[in-house]
Amino acid sequence: MAIKPRALVRGDTVGVVTLGSPLARETIDARIGYLRQMGLNVIIGRHVYDADGYLAGTDEERAADLMAMFEDERVRLILPSRGGVGVEGILPYLDYGYIRAHPKIVSGYSDITVLLNALAQLADVVTLHSLLLIDFKPETPAYNFEQFYAATSSLVVPRPIANPPELPIRPLVSGSVSGPLAGGNLTSLTGSLGTPYEIDTRGKILLLEETHEPVNTVYRYVEQLRLAGKFDACAGIVMGGCHECPDAYGRTYADLIRDVLVPLGKPLVAGFASGHDVFKAAVPIGAYARLDADAGTLTLLEAAVRA
Repeated sequence: MAIKPRALVRGDTVGVVTLGSPLARETIDARIGYLRQMGLNVIIGRHVYDADGYLAGTDEERAADLMAMFEDERVRLILPSRGGVGVEGILPYLDYGYIRAHPKIVSGYSDITVLLNALAQLADVVTLHSLLLIDFKPETPAYNFEQFYAATSSLVVPRPIANPPELPIRPLVSGSVSGPLAGGNLTSLTGSLGTPYEIDTRGKILLLEETHEPVNTVYRYVEQLRLAGKFDACAGIVMGGCHECPDAYGRTYADLIRDVLVPLGKPLVAGFASGHDVFKAAVPIGAYARLDADAGTLTLLEAAVRA
């Protein structure tokens, strides 16, 4: 059974880390200010503001910041400032046994996807495909915060992980399946193939989403996952959006899903609000859920946190 971190309550401490690409100091400080306005205490990692080209410090430094947050008894939630690139570089330097014994809520998306799935697979800890530090700002839709706090604070199950009412999930291949949730950003997951941190989709409900890639590139990544057996192994597929992904050669993202994924015959829905979309559902990676593709619903069968 997956290990669950303690639920988040007002007044808890958030540990902010930068695990991939750097983020401007003024942006980090503004978002931290917003966290404090929401009633949370904040501590920051030693290398949060570091910038060395496209990385925020060395792999070892970024990994050390993350481990320090797991080791700090005050911290209840670990919140990466952003994704970017480079998160896979910290994975060899993490102590998965220690993390298993000292679970914390870890939230994020984009390149943080590889960390979320690695912790779920190697430390058996439920993680959260949800908000990053950059999302804690007044312009963020209320839906995103509602989803985040439901996942980090609520013990009520079953609980639907539903899109906003104006954005219905689209059923594409019928069927109802249950299993642990896995997945996230397509580029990041594809990059994990052939490594010790390769995503394990066996019996799982697989979420995929993408951003800023032309459809022909998205096709390449989907095909790589298919040839690696990741769709054969999974129980069902939940397709999120492809945020600002231009059409290619007259083909759309919807065409790609129809032509490549529908023929696989796995229960399949599309249009799920997640990741880089404006609306971001909170998806607990490693927690059991039920996908009813006929009804277009994804229902959480166990809480992502414990009391």
